[in-house]
Formats: sequence, structure tokens, C-alpha cells
Amino acid sequence: MIIGVLREVHPKENRVALIPEHAAKLIKIGAQIQVESGLGVLSGISDKTYGTAGASVISDRKSLLESSDVVLSVRGPSIEDVPKFKHDAISISFLDPFRNRALIEALRDQRVSALSLEMIPRITRAQKMDALSSQANLAGYVSVILAAERLPKIFPMMMTAAGMISPARVFVVGAGVAGLQAVATAKRLGARVEAFDTRPEVEEQIKSLGARFVKIDIGESGQTSGGYAKALTEEQLAIQRKGITSICANSDVVITTAQVFGRKAPLIITGEMVEAMPKGSVIVDGAVETGGNVAGSRLDEEVDVNGVLIIGLSNLPGRVAVHAGQMFSANMFNLITEFWDSEKQQLHLNFSDEIIKGCVITDQGKIINETISLHYSS
Repeated sequence: MIIGVLREVHPKENRVALIPEHAAKLIKIGAQIQVESGLGVLSGISDKTYGTAGASVISDRKSLLESSDVVLSVRGPSIEDVPKFKHDAISISFLDPFRNRALIEALRDQRVSALSLEMIPRITRAQKMDALSSQANLAGYVSVILAAERLPKIFPMMMTAAGMISPARVFVVGAGVAGLQAVATAKRLGARVEAFDTRPEVEEQIKSLGARFVKIDIGESGQTSGGYAKALTEEQLAIQRKGITSICANSDVVITTAQVFGRKAPLIITGEMVEAMPKGSVIVDGAVETGGNVAGSRLDEEVDVNGVLIIGLSNLPGRVAVHAGQMFSANMFNLITEFWDSEKQQLHLNFSDEIIKGCVITDQGKIINETISLHYSS
């Protein structure tokens, strides 16, 4: 079985789907690996390094696609690439299937079996292949580093000859994987950290990291069976915003990571909250790519609103592309080897397995994922 790895063409993408270390391991179990020339340049990995690992380096993207049985990429292939896939080839990537219907339908029509990494179930056995979580972890870290660099204050309390410097106050909204890492990173830097999430069950996790859990009574909330926050009603959002306003007014840094799977990110930080924050404070909108949590944030821009800097940069994991690529590649390797048929030396999609059932969107010319099929028909 030939596994092809595409060079990312998105202008903001510098991660790689497979690093040489994992390419070599896949070759050992019987796979043939071919990578597109220039695949790892932006992450500091040369074509020669892939060649040394045993991979073939292909300069022609069309040839790579036409000859590959499995195609790996970080972001989904372009619609222009899809007709070049072999019929019944397997594509593995972030597909963003709720918002990328045209691509999903193109993959269906080309009879490609498309695996969406976002749809991997959040169960214990799947943790090692959960690329969404691994990348969110890095996004949380990067958001704090960005804020610390832009904030005209230091994070830790410090005793100096000129007197004591109080610690910066950091408020994290959303305590999923990204939010918890943001809390942990801000605490390591010495900040005073508060965090809020609609799911009361994360209170213990927040406290275990040394932060204060902000309680706002919004009525019934919680999380889905997949571990994601449930969407709130407009009334609940209004109560939440009121409770958050006073905290924002006393915060030096606000980091938002709140996203609802398959939907536009909820607006949490209103214009009034931004205006109430001290001049010189910083907001990092970690949900800007899915619509944004912050009023006034703009995709891939840093906006000054009356002295408050709103950072809306996309692809935060890509800012630490070396480790992001390592983690993503490990997730890919674990996914492939979990379903590798050692006798036939090929990837076998076992549709009786809950992981495969959850993440395969198209197969044999049909959209077979029930969640996505219902979403498109609604």
C-alpha cells in the first residue's frame, strides 16, 4: 500500500502530516511512503531527510495523488486536487465537514473514503490518535505566549529593589483542552489565573492547575457525550456575559477558547466588556477561525480597540510547527497502525469499530456519517 503525504498549500499552514521518524516506522510494517517535494521545508525538514528515512520524494503533485492508496494532509485537500485521487483511495486530514460541504461532496463523487480527524470519538482508546486535542493543547500554550509578549507588564509577582510588582491577572474562558493548557501555561509564568466554563464538571480540573474557577449560574448546561460543551440559549448567554463583565474589567489578559462542535463559535466578550478592560490589556481570541468569541476580533489581524489589543491570529499550533508536526504525525501513525492489516500490509477500515464509524465521512460514493448526513439535510 502506498501512502502519499501532501505538501500543505494553505498560505497560513506550515505543519506537516508525517515526519521522517514515523515515515520510517510505517515503512517497517510494510507501507510504501511517498512525500511531495518541499513537504517539510517550513518546519525545517528537508527532502533529503525524508529520503534517508526511506520515503520517495515526488515533485509532481498529480502523480503523487494518482498513485497513492492513502493520502495524508493536515488540512483537507483542495477541491481541485480531488479528481486526481484514485477511486477508493483513503484521505485522512482535518476536513471541517460541517462547514466544507463542497469538498465532502467532491470526495464522495470521486469515491474517496474520507476520514475527518475532527470526528474521531473522544474515547480512551482513541486518545493517541486525537489530533484535534493534540493541536488544541499547543494552541492554548501559544495563546498565552502571544499575550505575554504583547502585554506591557510581566506575568509573575516580583520583589525588586524598587518594590513589589503584582502578578498579571489572566482570565481564561473555556476549559477544554486549549483552555486548560492556557491556564497551566499562565500559572507557570506566574500569573494570577481565573477560568470559566459552562460545564461545572471541569471545576476540579481548573482548581488542580492552581486557578480559581469562576461560577456563574446559567441554569442547566454541561457537555455532550463526546466531551464538548453544549450550545447555550440566548438567555443563558446573556446571563453569562453579565457575570463575565466584572471579571474582564479587572483582567490584564483575557484568553477565549470556547467553541461548539459543528457550529459557529459563541460571542462571549462583547464590545462593552472590551471597553471596560484596562488600557494596555490584551485579548486573544482562540476561536477566531470559527467565527470568534470576541466582538471586534478579525481573522489574522491584531486590532486596537481604545487601548485594548485584540489578537485574532489563526493556526496558533502552526506557530510552534516543529512540535505541532511531531504531535500530528504521531496521531496519524497511531491511527494507521491501529487499523493496519499486517498480513495484507494495508490500512483496513473496519466499519464495526466505533472510531472508524465515527470519523469516516464518505465511502464508496456515499456520505455514510450519520451526523454529517443529517447536518446537510437539515
